Amino acid sequence: MQELFAFSKNIGDIQFPILWFMLQALGVLALVVSVVLFIYDKFIQRHDQLLINYPLVGRMRYLFYLLRDPMRQYFGDEKFYESFDKVKWVYDVAEGHSPYASFSPGQPQHSARLSIKNSNCVLNTGEVSSSFAVTFGEGLAHPFTTQSIFGRSAMSDGAISPEATRSFSKGAYLGNFPINTGEGSLTSNFLYTHRYNPKDRAYLDIKEGTIFAKTIYKILSFLLNHTVAQRVYRHLVIHSNDSESYLFDKDRLVCYRVNWNAPLSSFPSSVPSDIPDIIFQMGSGLYGVRDRDGKFDEERYKKSMCFAKMTEIKMAQGAKQTGGKLLGSKVSEAVAYYRGVEPHKDLFSPNQFPFASTLEELFDFAGRLKELSGKPVGVKIVISSQKLFEEYADLIKERIDANSLAYPDFITIDGGEGGSGAAPLEMMMTVGMTIAKALYIADSTLHRLGIRDKVKLIASEKVLTPDDAIVLFGIGADYVAIARAFMMSAGCIRARECSGANGRHCPVGLATQDEKKRASFLVEKKAKNIASYHEQMVYGIRNLLAIMGLKDISEIGKENLIFKDHTGKTYMNVDRYFKESLVDE
Repeated sequence: MQELFAFSKNIGDIQFPILWFMLQALGVLALVVSVVLFIYDKFIQRHDQLLINYPLVGRMRYLFYLLRDPMRQYFGDEKFYESFDKVKWVYDVAEGHSPYASFSPGQPQHSARLSIKNSNCVLNTGEVSSSFAVTFGEGLAHPFTTQSIFGRSAMSDGAISPEATRSFSKGAYLGNFPINTGEGSLTSNFLYTHRYNPKDRAYLDIKEGTIFAKTIYKILSFLLNHTVAQRVYRHLVIHSNDSESYLFDKDRLVCYRVNWNAPLSSFPSSVPSDIPDIIFQMGSGLYGVRDRDGKFDEERYKKSMCFAKMTEIKMAQGAKQTGGKLLGSKVSEAVAYYRGVEPHKDLFSPNQFPFASTLEELFDFAGRLKELSGKPVGVKIVISSQKLFEEYADLIKERIDANSLAYPDFITIDGGEGGSGAAPLEMMMTVGMTIAKALYIADSTLHRLGIRDKVKLIASEKVLTPDDAIVLFGIGADYVAIARAFMMSAGCIRARECSGANGRHCPVGLATQDEKKRASFLVEKKAKNIASYHEQMVYGIRNLLAIMGLKDISEIGKENLIFKDHTGKTYMNVDRYFKESLVDE
């Protein structure tokens, strides 16, 4: 205590001349900078009238504005999700922390909501089946049976960083759940877990270093770390700007990627067992399946499907009813290589899918893809009315009645509140219906036409926790695709800098191509977090089924749901609620 008093006295007596000089220097520098900025704002600049009237002080507005988005989640109530408790649950289970809450939620749930009915005689969780297989394309040469009812929704490699794609790929492999490529094509990073095999390399483009390069790698690995050593090794071995498109085998010190120019006969005859279940998404830009003129390339599509289990044609997305948008800051040399475009230029896909001027043309194209791959093909849409979806359903029934396979094996429904890394603000949460009502329309319409068993339904929109998902399964979903929560499990802090606009980048290296930000992304750790989140989602579903008295996910239906509106009125029959809320006239 005496030493503390002595230190305080020394400061008061100014017995630290160097410290005092530094403080004085900083004060003078701050004063000079302030005077310069005042003069510049008041008398020189003529692009901001606020700063003319309030020089220097007006800059506080822009400082606070800059901090608003990153800081809102720490000091403001959660507005977009039902409760911050749901957000916290995702972060906790991804890190392997306990998912249990204490006392009560930090924020109350919305008064109007769909809920579940519990059983008089509940089950123990162990009595509920742990099998959650879903089969798409039954009757095709290569149907796809996924081992999970959850999967990572579409995220393009390019929209997110190479490291993030690798992490999601490994997380999906560890968790045994599917991953959707997004419209940015099937890239090397989706094959991150695919090991190099010297005996089966005819379809690979191989780059191997000299003894000198390998020695440098080993030295740097010992002195520094594997990441730095790999970066230097790539620089020594690959003499092209798209070196990031190569995977790296640290045991054999070989860089490799798929050689899309190799003959189809050299590609794997079946999907390799060391990669996750991949859903190939085809967008209007036809990235990854187009020739040099930008037209659909059947041969390239067949090669891509050697690694994928089924195809999703992207017609629409919840927050983005236009083609995909990737700003030039994200179109790196590697991204340009994957997509067959020029690097560093804005990449905006056409609004209209090239084979969908009519639904008949779209279905014919789906049939063509089935013939080429023998695997399921579906479409991703946003539903905005009963009438418009009936056009889809009626044509599906017509094709089925005619014994034609030219129809979608599954329909992915994105709700009107679906997200996107870059989308026009005027479309966010304005176009399309919320997922519950859209899913109800699809399920009831297909049932009415007697074709529900022929078409699987995938639901996607703002699903964070098991209770979000169980309601969708009750309405009619066969499978739920999740994007936001998987992003959060991979470290997303929701800073809303995904687009890369205005020189601002994702601060955690997840949704950016900025090399400095990406360098900190922990691929292996986040892969485990992603798998952990998926595991807890499945376990949570089993818990909910248990209290509903159901032994299998296939047993759940609308009869297990209730709806309470904002006045407290409760619908024990949710069919009645949906019929009252969906008024045609």
